[in-house]
Amino acid sequence: MTQHILLSIRGMTCAACVGRVERALGKAPGVARASVNYATETATVESTPDASLNAEQLVALVHKAGYEAQVHSPGASAPEEAPPTWWAVWGPASVALALSLPLMLPMLWGQHDFWPAWWQFAVATPVQFVLGARFYRGAWAALKDGSGHMDQLVALGTTAAWGLSCWLWWQASAGQGGHQGHEGMAMPTGTAHPPMLYFESSAMVIALVLLGKALEARAKRQTTQAIRALQALRPDVVHRLGPQGEVEVPLAQVLVGDVLRIRPGERIPADALITEGQSHVDEALLTGEPLPVRKAQGMRVTGGSINGEGVLTVRVTAVGAQTMLAHIIQSVVEAQAGKAPIQRLVDRVSAVFVPTVLVIALLTGLAWWWHGLPVDVALMRAVAVLVIACPCALGLATPAAIMAGTGAAARQGILIKDPQALESAQAVRTVAFDKTGTLTQGQPTLLALECQGDQPGPEGRQQALAVAAGMQTGSEHPLARAVLRAAGSEGVQALPARQVQAVAGRGMSAELQGAEGWHTWRLGSTAWARLALGDAALSPEQEARLAHWASQGASVSWLMQQVGAGPGPGECSWRLTALLAFGDQVKPGAAQAVAMLKAQGIRTVLISGDNQGAAQAIGLALGLDEVVAEVLPGDKAQHIRRLQANLASEHGHRVAMVGDGLNDAPALAAADVAMAMANPQGGTDVAMHTAGITLMRGDPMLVPAALDIARQTAARIRQNLFWAFAYNVVGIPLAAMGGLNPMLAGAAMAMSSVSVLLNALRLTRWRPKQAAGAR
Repeated sequence: MTQHILLSIRGMTCAACVGRVERALGKAPGVARASVNYATETATVESTPDASLNAEQLVALVHKAGYEAQVHSPGASAPEEAPPTWWAVWGPASVALALSLPLMLPMLWGQHDFWPAWWQFAVATPVQFVLGARFYRGAWAALKDGSGHMDQLVALGTTAAWGLSCWLWWQASAGQGGHQGHEGMAMPTGTAHPPMLYFESSAMVIALVLLGKALEARAKRQTTQAIRALQALRPDVVHRLGPQGEVEVPLAQVLVGDVLRIRPGERIPADALITEGQSHVDEALLTGEPLPVRKAQGMRVTGGSINGEGVLTVRVTAVGAQTMLAHIIQSVVEAQAGKAPIQRLVDRVSAVFVPTVLVIALLTGLAWWWHGLPVDVALMRAVAVLVIACPCALGLATPAAIMAGTGAAARQGILIKDPQALESAQAVRTVAFDKTGTLTQGQPTLLALECQGDQPGPEGRQQALAVAAGMQTGSEHPLARAVLRAAGSEGVQALPARQVQAVAGRGMSAELQGAEGWHTWRLGSTAWARLALGDAALSPEQEARLAHWASQGASVSWLMQQVGAGPGPGECSWRLTALLAFGDQVKPGAAQAVAMLKAQGIRTVLISGDNQGAAQAIGLALGLDEVVAEVLPGDKAQHIRRLQANLASEHGHRVAMVGDGLNDAPALAAADVAMAMANPQGGTDVAMHTAGITLMRGDPMLVPAALDIARQTAARIRQNLFWAFAYNVVGIPLAAMGGLNPMLAGAAMAMSSVSVLLNALRLTRWRPKQAAGAR
């Protein structure tokens, strides 16, 4: 069994840091894989089978590599951190800009000698070595580790500009000949004006890089707002009922079995069972369901949801890391901390990026000096190359989009377990559905009640429903619950019953009290009814009706009343009173979901264990492309593999399976993308552990929504990678050819990361399509 440890990493400044931390963690014994996510600043460490990881040793290795690390114990939902202070985010950048702008503004007006040299030195030096100290620390740590790092580029470039300025100033002050200005023009020594220096370039580059990091930190925090919103669903205190009455206690003191009182408007603190009261509960942030859900005694409520108008008394069934809210948060954290396959290629590029840039910068400086430019101008062009070439955008391109996409999906009730599922989902071309609980309600309902004999009208229907409800009162059979729901919805009162008996495999019999006293009744199967009534029990029209129901996959129960003694000893004579047809209704939105998938060119298939008639009826009603019926749970995986084989010639195309997560585990495991749909009858925990994508409510419309957010996230990743590479492909040659000075290069470098993050943040506004072709 493998072990997983989640670490929070602090101090990473660019994508090259990812490789350093991963290499450091890989040195620990028993580590099979270490995956570091630059955007979330987390590391997931996986052990080899049957090996045990030492968390303290992992932290020590990260510290040795020059970073800070913190372990989050198994089951912890997510790192809950206080928001950073204004100074921590914006302070260094603000001070650096305040000191650098006075240096730069005269240069924009062409007054390069506006400030005395000593004043420029006094202003630029604190920016270089105090506010820019972080770049030197990072560069030194990377140098000791023998790896490349963005901080090396910034530290080397700005130090070169600062050092060159000091050298030119000293030359001018010592009267050792002329010096070269910004454009290579010689200035005579001994002039009253200060020499043309580059202090403003070194200070402004550091200020712009710090500003870019501040904007990056703010944008990255926006991408994690989904996790923070979920964490905020936990109330601080609860009202616990005990021997002393109602007592207010901290949430941390609540245990399984405690009885709590939830007032109107309060958040439900933990998963619980309602023991008293009824209300409507808002579960929007957990399941994406926009309308409050009615809850009554005996029903379950989920921690984090909001109680509506009623007072509820609940018994706690799960606390802490075992609650549904904790599982949801953990699922989102793991998805955002994971690494998409394409990101591994980007990380390999980033690992060699900094050494390559150092070589290009060196060649740039030497080439321009060789072609006759003054040393200071050639050096500034090399500095511009160093400054503009930053792998931060490359490191942020994929994880930022995944963070924003998974967060937006979670707010709509779609939990994406890992980036691999997200990347595969955008390539789905076939979706296979289970029937019961996925496309249908998963529980039988009374589809039709047809009275026979003297009372075929409404009065006869109410009388038959009252009899059937009286016989079924107290029964937990699915058909019994369907009868009781129908009676309740029509306001029919169940008749008093006695001598209620269940006949195995046949039905029920009982005595019920009507207007004319007590009578004996039976409600049961077709075989039992034909045995009691004889072969000529139904007319040809009734037989046709029975055949129609059978073709629809409906189950038929016969309601019969005893009317006298039979021809033989101990036999009875029976009269047919009503026929009750039961079926599993299609979920609202199922037809629309299938239509949306087909409009996107996705093939839809039904794989069901139900009988052929029921499956074909659902397939015809929803317009599915293929129906496979009477399939055993273990055989569903074979049909998934058949669908995958059909797509084998279409490279990159995937097959998704949608099931309720209970008896569909083999098919879910076989599919390229497994979507487990939660259902009110349970199985949500199973669903969250068996599928890459969990749909937190039983709405088929979440299936096209999940594929849509996957496609949009993949599109943002492609866009981000394009722009990240474009900045460097265009910027480095432009800087090498002298088209960018160091200040513009610093601004472009900062904006490359910010633009990638802003593009990813567009996903936070994503909402599922409500109708085909509409947003």
